[in-house]
Amino acid sequence: MLMTIAIQTEALTKVYGSGNTEVVALRDAALTIRRGEVVALLGPSGAGKSTFLTAIGLINPPTSGTITIGGKLVMDGPDPRTNLPKFRRQHIGYVFQQANLIPFLTARENVQIAMEIDGWSGRASRRRALELLEYLGVLDRAEFYPSALSGGQQQRVAAARALANEPSVILADEPTAALDSHRGRQVMDLFRKVAHEKGAAAVVVTHDHRALDVFDTIYEMEDGTVRPASSLLSHAHP
Repeated sequence: MLMTIAIQTEALTKVYGSGNTEVVALRDAALTIRRGEVVALLGPSGAGKSTFLTAIGLINPPTSGTITIGGKLVMDGPDPRTNLPKFRRQHIGYVFQQANLIPFLTARENVQIAMEIDGWSGRASRRRALELLEYLGVLDRAEFYPSALSGGQQQRVAAARALANEPSVILADEPTAALDSHRGRQVMDLFRKVAHEKGAAAVVVTHDHRALDVFDTIYEMEDGTVRPASSLLSHAHP
C-alpha cells in the first residue's frame, strides 16, 4: 500500500504564559506521519505529549509552526486555514483515556450520533454503526448502555465512534490507562488493526511499555521536544 502522508508538522511550538511565567510546552516539533502507520508518543508527565496531540487534533492551536493534514495546510501558527470544526469531524477521530460515551445512549447510538451530527441519514448511520461494532468485536453489545459494558468494551465502542466518519487520522490519549494488561493489549492491537486495514494514521500517547511491538514508529518527548526512540523501537521489534 502506498503510504501517503497523513500529518506533517513543521517547527510546531506552543508557549503558555509570558515573561517569568512562560512555559514552552512544545518546542519546534517536526514530524511526518503516514496513513496506515501506528505511532506511539512516549515520555514523562509534562513532556508535551498531550499538547502535541491536541495541537494536531486542532483543539489547542500552536503558538507558531504549521500543521498539514492530508496535504492541506490547516494551521499556520495560531491561525486556522480551514473551517476547523468541519475539518475535525470529517478527518480526525479521537479516543481518550475514558471512553466518554453518552450514558443514556446505547453503544450503537453512541456511534450513530457521530454520523448524524455530520448529516448522515438515520438508516445509513445505523447500518454503518452496526458494521463498525461488528468490525471491532462488540456487535453483541450494540443495544447495551455504557454502564453495562466492561472498560475494554467501552473503548472498542469509542474506537468505533472515532472511525464513524472514516477519518484519515485517529488520535488516542492514554487509551489503556484504565484497563488491565490483557484488555490494554487488546485495545493496542485494535489501533494497529485499524491503522493497517483502514489506512488511517493512528497516534497513541501512552505510558504503557508492555505493548510497544504494536507500533510501527515510536517517538519520545521530553521538555517539549520530540525525537525518534530508536532504542525502544529496536527492542520492540527484535
